[in-house]
Amino acid sequence: MPDVRIASAQGKWILITTVLGSSMALLDSTVVNVALPRIGDDLDASLSALQWTINAYMLTLAGLILLGGSLGDQYGRRKIFVIGVVWFAAASLMCGLAPTDAVLIGARALQGIGGALLTPGSLALIQASFHPDDRARAVGLWSGFGGIGAAVGPFLGGWLVDGPGWRWVFLLNVPLALLCVPIALRHVPESADGRAHGRFDILGAVLGALALGLVTFALIEAGTTSLLAVAGVAAGVAFVYVEKRRQDPMLPLDIFASRQFTALNIVTLCVYGAFGGYFFLTALQLQVVAGYSALAAGTALLPTTALMLLFSARSGALADRIGPRIPLTVGPLLCATAMLLMLRVGEHANYLTDVLPAVLVQGVGMVTLVAPLTASVLASVDTARAGVASGINNAAARAASLIAVAALPLLAGMGPEAYRSPSAFDAAFHRAMPICAGVLVVGSALAFAMVRRPAPGCVRPECRTHGNVTSPPIEAKGG
Repeated sequence: MPDVRIASAQGKWILITTVLGSSMALLDSTVVNVALPRIGDDLDASLSALQWTINAYMLTLAGLILLGGSLGDQYGRRKIFVIGVVWFAAASLMCGLAPTDAVLIGARALQGIGGALLTPGSLALIQASFHPDDRARAVGLWSGFGGIGAAVGPFLGGWLVDGPGWRWVFLLNVPLALLCVPIALRHVPESADGRAHGRFDILGAVLGALALGLVTFALIEAGTTSLLAVAGVAAGVAFVYVEKRRQDPMLPLDIFASRQFTALNIVTLCVYGAFGGYFFLTALQLQVVAGYSALAAGTALLPTTALMLLFSARSGALADRIGPRIPLTVGPLLCATAMLLMLRVGEHANYLTDVLPAVLVQGVGMVTLVAPLTASVLASVDTARAGVASGINNAAARAASLIAVAALPLLAGMGPEAYRSPSAFDAAFHRAMPICAGVLVVGSALAFAMVRRPAPGCVRPECRTHGNVTSPPIEAKGG
């Protein structure tokens, strides 16, 4: 049984290590959007290259995050976590030094692999290290400090972009890794799952990532790659076939026998697809059209994260009392309203009257739905499968964001140079936000029709404090 106490020196070092590691991935998921206009100008990149700057990372992260957790269980959680941190830092260095957009995109894909190793590993280390009496508090501190990192990220990223330059958004990860790795090796105990058997679903991971990649490529490069879309669908069919036949699949399809779990993941696809498109385009709209600096654009969205950080735990407690159906119905509608309010943001937009109302409504909507969504996902399956269910839900959210970033510019009629023209981008933005709002309305309707109150005594999330706007919190399997 793990026996590290949170008040001990070792306990504090474990918390510092895991917060540093998870913050690296969390910062990049919230900061890079703010840097996109400067990246485009510096590297003479098209809009599709900017889309790939986001999606190359999301593709490998979404495709491999389930496999990353399994590797830690088998080979040692600390070992895989440290490998992930080193890998992520090396890829970040490549991003920071990238001479062309193609090199940057390739490095971002490598970053996603590192993220898939360290993201589930950071929480798994806490689960496997701390005494059961201290585990809930340790998880709360970890998720709280992670939320603070998410809140600081856009502000820090904007300051770096306006100051030393966008490359430092990536280079900052190198000193964080140099601090994190020695602490992990010295103070974090190694742990593994003695029941792990060493068989990994490599083929499933490859087919899943290939399906996502081909469909994404077809959407971003629309008009010339219709055959790739067909190939992507075929890879997806092959993925389902392989997962159905494998003895130990990465994605156990029988988990979808729970109608509640299936419905909640469809709602997740709608919600986080809309969020992915919204945050990608809004960061550009504020800079390209409204004329904000990178720092101002990053800071403009801070109230959304702050509201989630302050009130997500209370929202989860409220949902425990009244059930998830109302929060999961009302939350997406509030977020849809916020996206329609963003249509007020145009040239020379005033922050207090044009931007802040939308940002506050967005924050209230996300507070209303994120924690209940995570709790409902965990409550919809057996306790023994809570970690798998959380990983699937997290991967679904990231895949939805990936597809949205690829598809939304196409649906809104954005050309390859749209972000260089304020008028063209503004017109496309005004077509894109109603699409995002419509997807959220669909998610709300599905939640109202299909989500029911969970059975008493079901598993509850440990990550109650949450500040990440790009994906739901991930829950680890018990150590």
